[in-house]
Amino acid sequence: MQSPQSTESNLSPLVPAYASILELAPYQTGKPVEELTREYGVSDVVKLASNENPIGCSPNVTLAITEQLGQLARYPDGNGYYLKQALADFNDVNVDQITLGNGSDDLLDILARSFVGASDAIVYSQYAFVVYSMLAKMQGAMDVEVPAQRFAHDLKAMSQAVQDNPNTKIVFISNPNNPTGTLLSHKDLHAFVASVPSSVLVVLDEAYIEYSPESNNRVLIDEFDNVVIVRTFSKAYGLAGLRVGYALSSVAVAELLNRIRQPFNVSRIGLAAAAAALSDQDFIERTRLMNDEQMRWMEKQLDALGLGFIKSHANFIMVEIKVEMEDITAASIHEALLEQGVILRPLAAYGLPNWLRITVGLAEDNLRLIDTLRSILTED
Repeated sequence: MQSPQSTESNLSPLVPAYASILELAPYQTGKPVEELTREYGVSDVVKLASNENPIGCSPNVTLAITEQLGQLARYPDGNGYYLKQALADFNDVNVDQITLGNGSDDLLDILARSFVGASDAIVYSQYAFVVYSMLAKMQGAMDVEVPAQRFAHDLKAMSQAVQDNPNTKIVFISNPNNPTGTLLSHKDLHAFVASVPSSVLVVLDEAYIEYSPESNNRVLIDEFDNVVIVRTFSKAYGLAGLRVGYALSSVAVAELLNRIRQPFNVSRIGLAAAAAALSDQDFIERTRLMNDEQMRWMEKQLDALGLGFIKSHANFIMVEIKVEMEDITAASIHEALLEQGVILRPLAAYGLPNWLRITVGLAEDNLRLIDTLRSILTED
């Protein structure tokens, strides 16, 4: 891999807008099944790396997609009228408080481009979604990482960081947090928002809200104009391959975001599929119940294996591979699992080199993971 210096010299006289862009590394996605098959020759692959819904998606989605197949030559509705109306009804907001995105990542990018300049700062927690830091570098802004407290957001320290950096424009809070799975209370979040200046945008990234509905902080946007809630259809709704997300905010913020948003950033199929998925809350309930049951089972198995983990409020669990274990590291466990056709997510990029993140899968997939992990850990 080229160093930033060699990249810069190769680009000359073409240089990026901000030197911080040269510090960026491409976002590392979970290893695709197809790539593992090519590299290791494994055909029976279990992917528990990307927090996808192992059940798939609602049958309503399949029907909605089928109905759109004859219209693929037509542009989608750039305003996403029907999906926005469904989201407004579901979330008890006005249509003009909604912004649609090509997944929630698109909305995080739109927020950064709308509010953050090169002289500004973005505040976020240690062990939070790695994209927050990337967005600061993309804008040439200062990224302020606040040390976590027991792997969770330290809101008091984050509030102090905002005070210490009066150029702060956005605070990103992932709740439940990825990759740690920790959860913040309504009370603590309310107190945090009340503690920061109204000129600072507080972005609540609720990508995993469906797995912890008690953490729904929708009411905050009624009281605070500087709160934005970002959600996605990629996780519990099972539409990761279609890339649909949305933001809830004040009318003023949404109006600004929709100026920056690309006019056709959600496809025709994505709009129809998301509306259909939203209409089937029974599917979401089944997804949550399956996840809760399998999460409890997974915790018991990890305990039996002597592996530490962080209690999770999402559809994944972060597991520690203790460095004192003889000849065993998180990297070696990850590699050994890949050789057996099991894909997990290593967390070295998050500053957690001794940890792996496991997506909670179907019962048979989780059993295969545990059996494979046990055999690796007990090898002579």
